[in-house]
Amino acid sequence: MRKKVSPGRRIAAVCVTLFFFVFLALDLVRLQIIRGQEYETASSSVSEKTATISAARGEIVDCNGEKLVYNAPGYSVIFDGAFFPSGSEQERRNEIIINLIRLFEKNGLEWNDDLPLDFDSKGNIQFREDCDTQIKEMKSKEMLNLNEYATAQNCFDALIDSYDLQSFSAEEARKIASVCYEMKRIYFNSTSTYTFADDVPENIISFIKENNSFYQGVDVEVVAVREFEDGKLAPHILGRIGAINAEEYAEKKSEGYGLTDMIGKSGIELAMESYLKGKNGEKTIYTDDNGNRTAQVTIEPEQGNTVVLTIDKNLQKVAQNSLMNALEDYAGKVGNMVDSAGAVVALDCRTGAILACATYPSYDISTYAEDAEELNKNSASPLWNRALLSTYATGSTMKPSVAIAALEAGTIDENFTVYCSGSYTYLGQHFKCEQAHETAFVNVVNAIDESCNTFFYEVGQMLGIEKMNEYRTLLGLGTKTGCELGESAGVLDSPEYRASLNQEWLPGFTVQSAIGQAGNLFTPIQLANYVATIANGGTRFRTHFIKSIKSADYSKTILENEPEIVCETGISEKTLDIVKRGMLEVGTTGYCMNYFKHLPVKVAAKTGTSQEYRKLNNQSVKINNGFLIAFAPYENPEIAIAAVGEGLTSGAYVAPVIADIVEAYFSGDSETEQIIEENVLIP
Repeated sequence: MRKKVSPGRRIAAVCVTLFFFVFLALDLVRLQIIRGQEYETASSSVSEKTATISAARGEIVDCNGEKLVYNAPGYSVIFDGAFFPSGSEQERRNEIIINLIRLFEKNGLEWNDDLPLDFDSKGNIQFREDCDTQIKEMKSKEMLNLNEYATAQNCFDALIDSYDLQSFSAEEARKIASVCYEMKRIYFNSTSTYTFADDVPENIISFIKENNSFYQGVDVEVVAVREFEDGKLAPHILGRIGAINAEEYAEKKSEGYGLTDMIGKSGIELAMESYLKGKNGEKTIYTDDNGNRTAQVTIEPEQGNTVVLTIDKNLQKVAQNSLMNALEDYAGKVGNMVDSAGAVVALDCRTGAILACATYPSYDISTYAEDAEELNKNSASPLWNRALLSTYATGSTMKPSVAIAALEAGTIDENFTVYCSGSYTYLGQHFKCEQAHETAFVNVVNAIDESCNTFFYEVGQMLGIEKMNEYRTLLGLGTKTGCELGESAGVLDSPEYRASLNQEWLPGFTVQSAIGQAGNLFTPIQLANYVATIANGGTRFRTHFIKSIKSADYSKTILENEPEIVCETGISEKTLDIVKRGMLEVGTTGYCMNYFKHLPVKVAAKTGTSQEYRKLNNQSVKINNGFLIAFAPYENPEIAIAAVGEGLTSGAYVAPVIADIVEAYFSGDSETEQIIEENVLIP
């Protein structure tokens, strides 16, 4: 007997059946109409691969948002591993590579040649200079598998054998080997690319595309090219980028870096690498039976963050031009035994922000790649950042620190005087004071103004080296200032320091130290921070180049650099006022008066001169270096500046540099022309 089905079950069955057919219909619509093109492409594909989309680096701008380093669209010629002849087709590879090289060289263009082997003037192969890391990698088991003691010729022979280059001339074989070796080094394969050349002009791009049947697997990629608003502006500060090397890759690969990435090599580009590097994107490339390709972006690349500097572009330009003019003017009028060279640093007294930082001689960072060999051989060392790395005996610029120590310790007061006869004797040693004083009895203000050595000899031996150095340490001398770039710590000479060199501290060193001689060696940026600390009432700030870091679209602030106090010196206002009065005399009545009298604000300053021995023409020769430290306005200081000129007989010769910076800063017009009296030379 058939069991009777209830009406409810019939309705449920009908509903389930209808739901099933509706679901199938909707899925057919989705597959054939909504995503039909996508699945059609995928179904006809014979291969697909994932490729990286390189992210653009972040920009670098000045404190006002003016671009200093930015990205411009450019073309790179790349080898696409999916289509370039495989390693088993070495002869075809060589044919394509040598034709590309000939094309580029015929048009005077560079291609990426990083092989650490070159020919000397006699045609012998040799290792490239300063490439020890690359040479070691080339000999490694993973690359040429040679012994550590293998010669350059051994390496070259191995390359020729590895890449079947016997039929080419030695010169062309080396060029092809450079490309093939680099392809191996970066693990070039069917899912990767190799960049043959960067920043390629459009006519070469067009030629390669027109002859794509010959240039199998050679493709063109639009990339972000690093550009400089002015390659001569602050090159030592901005720095440069370059291809990642083996050591950098080993350190950075866990952070997502690839073997073909670019990375900061110096300056801000290096110091702010983690902020400037963007996040790479990703795309999937589908290839059909006919060789047609379509690409789909799966992860959008993100441009790196924008780094905002404390540097003012226009003030930096004034500092650079004025420093160059002052040094070359001195050499032209007086002569100089050494190459014209020097540095200047300007700080905001109230925050430690670096407003300008210039080194001379300098270079054009936009043409660094072409000029590198010549720059490295230049005896004047234009690549060296004198403002942060050079250390000098800074002469009489140290006298304010001795005055502060003596006043704070109670060793002297404002009325204390020393008789200056022009010479000073201490423990049988004779020291000179070559200044002419208005009165033979000199007090602390006069001694700073007139730079009386005798006064500071006497005060120095009364104080002792420990007390002098206690206050110099408070003022930041002999320690790094804390800026984001590499800097020297300098040397604060002391019995302990001499002992570390197995030397004896002699009694005469104390009185020499009191006038800025002995073994004290300080950097221009330390001098600037030292005078800033005096000017602002005794607060020592960490110096910094970074104002803030913004997202690429400026919608987010990643970092805001607030002023950071390193040390509250505790130096009394009375002591600082006495010392600053002496410095005001230097700026308003002393040697610097002619340069400062036209300025809209009063400038307090201190000159200095020191001696050093240099080897010139295989002889040890004594030369002078001139220094000037200053702050302005005297009543309410805002800016502190330190300048040095190598080979100058007086710090007053760099007074025009201070004057130009102060005028530009307070006029609000950094393009102000230099205004100084002509033919004014300081004896």
